[in-house]
Amino acid sequence: MSKKAASAAVFCAVFLASCTVGPKYSKPSVPTTPSFKEAPPVASNANGMWHPTPGETKLPGKWWEIYGDAELNALEEQIDPSNLDLQVAEARFREARAAVHYNRAARYPALSTAPSIDSLRNSSHRPNLITQANPQATGDFLLPFDLSYEVDFWGRVRRTISAAREEAQASAADLATLSLSLHAELAIDYFELHTLDAQQQILNDTVKAYTEALRLTTNRYQGGVAARQEVAQAQTQLNTTQAEATDVGVQRAQYEHAIAILLGKPPALFNLPAKALQAMPPDIPFGVPSTLLERRPDIASAERRVAEANDQIGLARAAYFPTVTLSATAGLEGTSLLNWFTWPARFWAVGPQAAELIYDGGRRRANMLGAEANYDATVATYRKTTLAAFQQVEDNLAALRILQKEATQQRDAVESSQDLLTLSMNRYRGGVDTYLQVITSQTINLTNQRTEIDIMRRRMDASVLLVKALGGGWTTASLPAVSSLK
Repeated sequence: MSKKAASAAVFCAVFLASCTVGPKYSKPSVPTTPSFKEAPPVASNANGMWHPTPGETKLPGKWWEIYGDAELNALEEQIDPSNLDLQVAEARFREARAAVHYNRAARYPALSTAPSIDSLRNSSHRPNLITQANPQATGDFLLPFDLSYEVDFWGRVRRTISAAREEAQASAADLATLSLSLHAELAIDYFELHTLDAQQQILNDTVKAYTEALRLTTNRYQGGVAARQEVAQAQTQLNTTQAEATDVGVQRAQYEHAIAILLGKPPALFNLPAKALQAMPPDIPFGVPSTLLERRPDIASAERRVAEANDQIGLARAAYFPTVTLSATAGLEGTSLLNWFTWPARFWAVGPQAAELIYDGGRRRANMLGAEANYDATVATYRKTTLAAFQQVEDNLAALRILQKEATQQRDAVESSQDLLTLSMNRYRGGVDTYLQVITSQTINLTNQRTEIDIMRRRMDASVLLVKALGGGWTTASLPAVSSLK
């Protein structure tokens, strides 16, 4: 072959190797808006009011520290090293990363050897056997080396590697999504538990007040001022409240057990001391909708799987083209150890091989149609995930804004009900009202106090859910770079 012909052959090989069949990937568009509908007006955080900022400042990586609770911080730090669900997700990521290495190996030739030593004796009754020319017993000493390399003319190998990398990135985003969910779940369980402590404190204080009211009613009855019915009413009110106080312990125990499991501990080895929750939602920078696409790991995971599905279409189309393999075999073969490693014992063979499926009954077409359908499904999932993220942010922005106003109104209701209870007790002591009015005032006051605590719980939960909806300080820059997935 002349130098020009050789150069032309090399050029053609390089040109063909640069071809990649299938669609070029571009990130699908998603519906978005310039601002969030439920965003509250920008203002300073005064008098404990919640006024988040829509600026570009993002949440810190350890977002739970914005609550300023040392006990919560200590618990959150135990999630990553101890949670078993996270360990499963981390192993799945390592598995996906190993798949990249596995598929990347196809870029290099495969070299194998299978040495063997055989002793062969031909039958003396074999037809056309010339005994002198063909001894009855011979030896075969073989040391072969086989080399095989698939020329990636149509990008099949490159598409496979790219799909594996995108799956690894999606697995990393899945890991981040799970981590965010578990940290948020711990924070919510923590606030729920200490909200129950606050409920328990109010009920305990109420039991003391009702015990004193029962004593007062009993004294009035013994003095002939009150009826026996009033004593029974006071006793019933006290017993009912004691039962409610006892019942709080059931939910508290369940939340404590749930936190223990999140930390990878048996519930018997974990205990949280009682502490009444007294907290306000912190300022949370929520940004603009366009930044949300870069801060949600579940959105990043869905987008990476769209890219992977796009590569699968390329792989399906590459199946229509022939597979070209360069193979070579070389080695030494002799009849004994004496002539096995001699120069005449050498052998070799080299050459390309092309394989093309001529007819398959429509399997390749069906495979390609399936890949295209899967791509459409992943695009729809990506857009749905994005819309769900927008909804979650809007829901919790609205919850925080509305609950802030409700908390102010409920505080007024608590103060009014306390005034009503004081007035009712004074009128009862003075003999103006019956104990029925006192019971009504007591019920109203207790209900308002418990409602105020419940609103505080809902505000704290909504703030955690907003942090989760915003991605908890995560960004797409946290995904493993393509260059690192080698």
